[in-house]
Amino acid sequence: MSEARYVHKPKTKKNIYFSSLQMLCFSLPLSSSAARIVLLRRNISVTSSLINLSHSNFSSVWNLPTKVTKQTQVSHFKFSSLSRVGFCGVVKSNSTMASQSQQSVHDFTVKDARGNEVDLSTYKGKVLLIVNVASQCGLSNTNYTELATLYGKYKDQGLEILAFPCNQFGEQEPGNNEQILEFACTRFKAEYPIFDKVDVNGANAAPVYKFLKSSKGGLFGDGIKWNFAKFLVDKDGHVVDRYAPTTSPLSFEKKIKKLLGVA
Repeated sequence: MSEARYVHKPKTKKNIYFSSLQMLCFSLPLSSSAARIVLLRRNISVTSSLINLSHSNFSSVWNLPTKVTKQTQVSHFKFSSLSRVGFCGVVKSNSTMASQSQQSVHDFTVKDARGNEVDLSTYKGKVLLIVNVASQCGLSNTNYTELATLYGKYKDQGLEILAFPCNQFGEQEPGNNEQILEFACTRFKAEYPIFDKVDVNGANAAPVYKFLKSSKGGLFGDGIKWNFAKFLVDKDGHVVDRYAPTTSPLSFEKKIKKLLGVA
């Protein structure tokens, strides 16, 4: 039986940097003050990174370089000492970055379930909750029910829910648009707009979803993980928060009320 051999790899400045960056990305909790970390294949570029840390000597402990090779560039790191750790590392894929000319949700045009084009600028001044929905998901009943509750309570105060059917997760939205409308409107009394079925991930992802994901990435990349991921958008069309599929819509009702200016 052959003996396993350990091959020692010398620690280089580049190796230390990669290891430190990985630990920064995945070992610390997320906060709203996101540090933007872009992973481009094997090249890593950290842009406009804001890291709030509780230990003033953190940078010296991690030994992060300010200048490295052309493959790995750090444009800006800012460290500050706070009494509470608050770090957010958002992994962004270059393939899903929305056009820089599109600065808000209001810059996009989408199709509704009837095939009509809808200019999202018509929602200026509204707080938006954008959700990728599915009819045959285990999360359908809870989410559809709570979405209807929120819409009933706050539609007159300026809340709009935009539902985008998607069949990318377990093929749990197989029906056509007419069937989807029948399901949502009859079973769950959905009165909010339901749009054309779209892809939310991949090369064919709807442009508005590319923008949403680039504006607010998730813990392990910006891709949508499952049905009923939620994006909360303010009255100016800017993404304020992103919620996981398993997050109850009613759990962030207070945040919706704050954006609406409702006491």
